[in-house]
Amino acid sequence: MNNEFSISGNIVDLISQRIFQGTITVKDDLITTIIEEAVEETQYILPGLIDAHIHIESSMLIPAEFSRMAVVYGTVASVSDPHEIANVLGIDGVKYMIKNGDSVPFKFFFGAPSCVPATEFESSGAVLGVSEIEKLLALSEIKYLSEMMNFPGVIFGDKEVAAKISLAKKYNKPIDGHAPGLTGNDMIKYVKAGITTDHECFTLEEALQKINHGMKVLIREGSAAKNFEALIPLLNTHPDEIMFCSDDLHPNDLVKGHINKLIKRAIKRGYDPLTVLKCCTYNPIKHYNLEVGLLQKGDPADFIVVDSLTRFNIEQTYINGRLVADKGKSLIETSVEITPNHFVASPINKSDIAVTAKDGKIKVIEALEGQLITNKFEVVPTVIKGFVVSDPMRDILKIVVQNRYQKSKPAIGFIKNFGFKTGAIASTVAHDSHNIIAIGVDDHDIIEAINILIKQQGGISLVNKDEQKVLSLPVAGIMSNRDAQQVAADYEELEHGAKKLGSNFKAPFMTLSFMALLVIPALKLSDRGLFDGDKFELIDLFS
Repeated sequence: MNNEFSISGNIVDLISQRIFQGTITVKDDLITTIIEEAVEETQYILPGLIDAHIHIESSMLIPAEFSRMAVVYGTVASVSDPHEIANVLGIDGVKYMIKNGDSVPFKFFFGAPSCVPATEFESSGAVLGVSEIEKLLALSEIKYLSEMMNFPGVIFGDKEVAAKISLAKKYNKPIDGHAPGLTGNDMIKYVKAGITTDHECFTLEEALQKINHGMKVLIREGSAAKNFEALIPLLNTHPDEIMFCSDDLHPNDLVKGHINKLIKRAIKRGYDPLTVLKCCTYNPIKHYNLEVGLLQKGDPADFIVVDSLTRFNIEQTYINGRLVADKGKSLIETSVEITPNHFVASPINKSDIAVTAKDGKIKVIEALEGQLITNKFEVVPTVIKGFVVSDPMRDILKIVVQNRYQKSKPAIGFIKNFGFKTGAIASTVAHDSHNIIAIGVDDHDIIEAINILIKQQGGISLVNKDEQKVLSLPVAGIMSNRDAQQVAADYEELEHGAKKLGSNFKAPFMTLSFMALLVIPALKLSDRGLFDGDKFELIDLFS
């Protein structure tokens, strides 16, 4: 690459914590000189933004297509946990993400997924044991051990968990955490084991406890889990221990913005721009040892140009000295990729999801807006002709999880707060194992929504009597290989359709995807049955 140019403006130096006028010279992929001088340009030049924790798969886009959208909003790198595709395809899935990411100039930093499957109470498409984790950690492309969701295993000294943590230490790579609501002595044990971060804090008190015992806290604002409001005061008290992340960001949200949205919100709140920017540049670079420039002489030329530090409109994005986005237009080109998958499920029928009534109450999942955690309660079920059915009048709907990796009987539960008055939705984006998950009012519609996805070998669907809509996700059943804007438009249409069914959730499909996430309390549903996250065991539907 033979590329040399200069750019002038207000240079934001986050190392010295100052802003000065000057000119930067770039040759090939490096910054060769930075001259402090009076210039006419009023624009601001600052280090490129980093998402400190994201599952690229949740954007429903392959890495290359994700990068096309992200650079428009000033993101130059991501700390990416390929946990989702690893649950489907194992090491081959992780290598697919690395290879696809290498096809574009964006800087993807992948981790070794620590918990595949996340628990022993669900069926996944692959298993990453100790030997597989070592193979991944030995790769230069793998920068850290991904979120250790099995916090009970850490606390109680599970041998396999301890072995994976020891391997990360052997290869001198950071260990990400995942411990929602964990405080007190158990949290201290978790931290002392070597866990360095947590993106699951949902109260300020929890976050402060973790910071005071040595953890970094990631302020998350994704499509479903939103913790910005609760945690942003940490910027005033612990700016060196904070990073920004999105965790899970669906395509219709990504096309509207990324980490830049959090920066705008924080600056609008009155937080110092230099402190805010440090959280999404300097802090992740230093914590994860990332090869991303910080706008210093000799650094990789990874930087963005914005109109001001108040409006924070992204004008240009550069990665390794290459202009990759200009005035809202992505300059990254991608090509059609192969579509690896793992899908065995066969169509189901009405008898497969029928629930024979018994004496007593049923346990119900209560989904919550903007949270991955759920509540649990018991209720007298609605019974028709000897079968427990959905009751839209009480907003208690049937939820189904179908194993996609082998033939088996679906697991059935009931859930509150989705609000559907009619119809059903289904998805193969179902954390963590990505089996088929569906919610609906009518058994016929639930079955149709599931069978459409079996025919498509993955995707998201909506059925309301004769109306059927589907977004196909042929890459591992969780990603599309199509253009991001088209995927976002199709997803937006489906999400609008789900809201027309009666849902008041801001992101009904994203919320649905977490109802099988067993490692987040309190009550969830896996393909093997109802799971109590507090007791960490499968339980019976009936009391």
